[in-house]
Amino acid sequence: MKKFYLILRSIILWLASIIHFFPVCTFLVILGIFVDPRKNDRPQRWFFRNILRVAGVGFEVRYAPGFDPTRTSIFICNHIDIFDAFIIYSAIPQFVRGLELESHFNVPAYGWMMKRFGNVPVPKNNSPSGFKTMLRRATAALDDGVSLIAFAEGTRTRDGRVGSFKKGAFILAQHAGYPIVPMSIVGAYEFSHKGSWLLKPSKIVVHLHDTIETKALNKHDVDALMERVHQIVSQPIDEALGMRAKSEAIHRLRGQYRGTRRLKVLMAEKEREREL
Repeated sequence: MKKFYLILRSIILWLASIIHFFPVCTFLVILGIFVDPRKNDRPQRWFFRNILRVAGVGFEVRYAPGFDPTRTSIFICNHIDIFDAFIIYSAIPQFVRGLELESHFNVPAYGWMMKRFGNVPVPKNNSPSGFKTMLRRATAALDDGVSLIAFAEGTRTRDGRVGSFKKGAFILAQHAGYPIVPMSIVGAYEFSHKGSWLLKPSKIVVHLHDTIETKALNKHDVDALMERVHQIVSQPIDEALGMRAKSEAIHRLRGQYRGTRRLKVLMAEKEREREL
């Protein structure tokens, strides 16, 4: 019965989200033709937040005391699934854009939209020249006041936990001298994740941690910086997953206890029947 409810609920929420997404997104794209996206950031932010409402998920943002919302920064975040963009844009209180494969900018209409809205093209190849091109373009965006979001894992999580990080975003931060903001998305994996189309009841909590300065760092500090950020991003996610595992274990034990108790009652009843 519960599985049937989740399937029916997910179908309804997906349909509602799609119906909401396409007309509003079309309007924002048309608006972006005539108005600089920086000047209509508020309706874009409302749209992304509303997608989460329509999808039926709770949402909360927790700001650390040392988070500076006025600083152009590189946000390092864990990666779950397609809803990440809506979560991130709803949580970060400033103009922020992502890194997009350069080949996507050649797609008719979509490529123009990505360029117009300020995403940064990244070469697909991992050659030294391609990486230098990425550094140059990303630094130019940061210099222009555009904060960037980076999924340092490079892929979506398969079990809810934060995977190992790649160095690219940290080399960029050290090279450009812009601060890093670790960002943890908690509860999104329980809501929706890779390998499942179900949208389960959940509450997403986004932690925007203390801003980390990088200006005084050199290239030898990159590994330590990466490890430090990984620990910060992982901590609230590991704590939440640990609490969930503990809750599930308690639930199983209660079920076993009820089953054992019921078995004892049945055995006592049979014993009385034999006595009679």
